[in-house]
Amino acid sequence: MKDSDVRQMKSLALAYIGDAIYEVYVRELLLERGTIKPNQLHQEAIQYVSGKSQAKVILHWLEDNLLTEEESKVVIRGRNAKSGSTPKNISVQTYRYSTAFEALIGYHYLLKNEQRLQELMTKAVDFLEEGSA
Repeated sequence: MKDSDVRQMKSLALAYIGDAIYEVYVRELLLERGTIKPNQLHQEAIQYVSGKSQAKVILHWLEDNLLTEEESKVVIRGRNAKSGSTPKNISVQTYRYSTAFEALIGYHYLLKNEQRLQELMTKAVDFLEEGSA
Protein backbone atom coordinates (compact mmCIF):
# COMPACT_ATOMS: atom_id res chain seq x y z
CA MET A 1 0.00 0.00 0.00
CA LYS A 2 1.36 3.42 -0.92
CA ASP A 3 2.01 6.01 1.79
CA SER A 4 -0.32 8.45 0.05
CA ASP A 5 -3.13 5.87 0.17
CA VAL A 6 -2.63 5.40 3.92
CA ARG A 7 -2.53 9.15 4.57
CA GLN A 8 -5.85 9.60 2.75
CA MET A 9 -7.52 6.54 4.22
CA LYS A 10 -10.66 7.04 6.28
CA SER A 11 -10.03 7.15 10.01
CA LEU A 12 -12.42 4.31 10.73
CA ALA A 13 -10.46 2.07 8.35
CA LEU A 14 -7.24 2.98 10.17
CA ALA A 15 -8.96 2.27 13.49
CA TYR A 16 -10.23 -1.07 12.19
CA ILE A 17 -6.71 -2.36 11.56
CA GLY A 18 -5.25 -0.53 14.56
CA ASP A 19 -7.66 -2.28 16.90
CA ALA A 20 -6.50 -5.67 15.65
CA ILE A 21 -2.80 -4.81 15.78
CA TYR A 22 -2.96 -3.51 19.34
CA GLU A 23 -5.05 -6.49 20.45
CA VAL A 24 -2.45 -8.94 19.07
CA TYR A 25 0.36 -6.94 20.70
CA VAL A 26 -1.36 -7.15 24.10
CA ARG A 27 -2.15 -10.86 23.71
CA GLU A 28 1.46 -11.66 22.83
CA LEU A 29 2.65 -9.61 25.80
CA LEU A 30 0.40 -11.53 28.18
CA LEU A 31 1.54 -14.88 26.79
CA GLU A 32 5.18 -13.84 27.15
CA ARG A 33 4.49 -13.03 30.79
CA GLY A 34 3.19 -16.55 31.35
CA THR A 35 -0.52 -15.86 31.49
CA ILE A 36 -2.08 -18.98 29.99
CA LYS A 37 -5.57 -19.52 31.37
CA PRO A 38 -8.06 -18.30 28.73
CA ASN A 39 -10.33 -16.46 31.16
CA GLN A 40 -7.36 -14.85 32.89
CA LEU A 41 -5.94 -13.81 29.49
CA HIS A 42 -9.23 -12.21 28.55
CA GLN A 43 -9.63 -10.35 31.85
CA GLU A 44 -6.07 -9.01 31.75
CA ALA A 45 -6.30 -8.03 28.08
CA ILE A 46 -9.39 -5.93 28.79
CA GLN A 47 -7.30 -3.71 31.07
CA TYR A 48 -5.29 -2.64 28.02
CA VAL A 49 -7.66 -2.83 25.07
CA SER A 50 -10.89 -1.42 26.51
CA GLY A 51 -12.18 1.79 25.03
CA LYS A 52 -11.75 3.51 28.40
CA SER A 53 -8.10 2.49 28.64
CA GLN A 54 -7.32 3.51 25.07
CA ALA A 55 -9.00 6.89 25.60
CA LYS A 56 -6.96 7.49 28.76
CA VAL A 57 -3.76 6.73 26.87
CA ILE A 58 -4.48 9.05 23.95
CA LEU A 59 -5.63 11.87 26.25
CA HIS A 60 -2.40 11.49 28.25
CA TRP A 61 -0.33 11.64 25.08
CA LEU A 62 -2.16 14.76 23.90
CA GLU A 63 -1.88 16.50 27.29
CA ASP A 64 1.85 15.75 27.55
CA ASN A 65 2.58 16.61 23.89
CA LEU A 66 4.03 13.16 23.23
CA LEU A 67 2.83 13.06 19.61
CA THR A 68 4.25 14.65 16.52
CA GLU A 69 2.20 17.20 14.60
CA GLU A 70 1.41 14.57 11.98
CA GLU A 71 0.30 12.08 14.65
CA SER A 72 -1.87 14.70 16.30
CA LYS A 73 -3.64 15.30 13.00
CA VAL A 74 -4.33 11.56 12.66
CA VAL A 75 -5.70 11.53 16.21
CA ILE A 76 -7.98 14.51 15.55
CA ARG A 77 -9.28 12.86 12.39
CA GLY A 78 -9.87 9.64 14.29
CA ARG A 79 -11.63 11.43 17.13
CA ASN A 80 -13.91 13.26 14.71
CA ALA A 81 -14.84 10.18 12.65
CA LYS A 82 -18.54 9.39 12.70
CA SER A 83 -19.13 5.66 13.09
CA GLY A 84 -22.90 5.52 13.34
CA SER A 85 -22.87 3.43 16.50
CA THR A 86 -21.19 3.41 19.88
CA PRO A 87 -20.75 0.66 22.46
CA LYS A 88 -23.21 0.68 25.34
CA ASN A 89 -20.59 0.60 28.09
CA ILE A 90 -18.74 3.89 27.33
CA SER A 91 -19.61 7.47 26.52
CA VAL A 92 -19.52 8.84 23.00
CA GLN A 93 -16.54 11.04 23.90
CA THR A 94 -14.58 8.10 25.32
CA TYR A 95 -15.43 6.01 22.27
CA ARG A 96 -14.18 8.74 19.95
CA TYR A 97 -10.85 9.02 21.76
CA SER A 98 -10.55 5.25 21.72
CA THR A 99 -11.12 5.33 17.96
CA ALA A 100 -8.43 8.02 17.70
CA PHE A 101 -5.97 5.75 19.53
CA GLU A 102 -6.75 2.85 17.22
CA ALA A 103 -6.48 5.06 14.13
CA LEU A 104 -3.00 6.16 15.19
CA ILE A 105 -1.89 2.56 15.70
CA GLY A 106 -3.35 1.58 12.33
CA TYR A 107 -1.70 4.56 10.65
CA HIS A 108 1.78 3.57 11.80
CA TYR A 109 1.16 -0.10 11.05
CA LEU A 110 0.07 0.54 7.46
CA LEU A 111 2.94 2.99 6.88
CA LYS A 112 5.29 0.30 8.20
CA ASN A 113 6.65 2.68 10.84
CA GLU A 114 7.55 -0.34 12.94
CA GLN A 115 9.85 1.43 15.38
CA ARG A 116 7.34 4.17 16.22
CA LEU A 117 4.47 1.67 16.33
CA GLN A 118 6.34 -0.47 18.84
CA GLU A 119 7.30 2.60 20.86
CA LEU A 120 3.69 3.81 21.09
CA MET A 121 2.27 0.41 22.02
CA THR A 122 4.94 -0.04 24.69
CA LYS A 123 4.23 3.45 26.06
CA ALA A 124 0.51 2.68 26.15
CA VAL A 125 1.01 -0.49 28.17
CA ASP A 126 3.56 1.17 30.48
CA PHE A 127 1.19 4.07 31.14
CA LEU A 128 -1.69 1.75 31.95
CA GLU A 129 0.48 -0.39 34.22
CA GLU A 130 1.67 2.64 36.20
CA GLY A 131 -1.78 2.67 37.75
CA SER A 132 -3.08 5.52 35.63
CA ALA A 133 -5.84 3.35 34.16
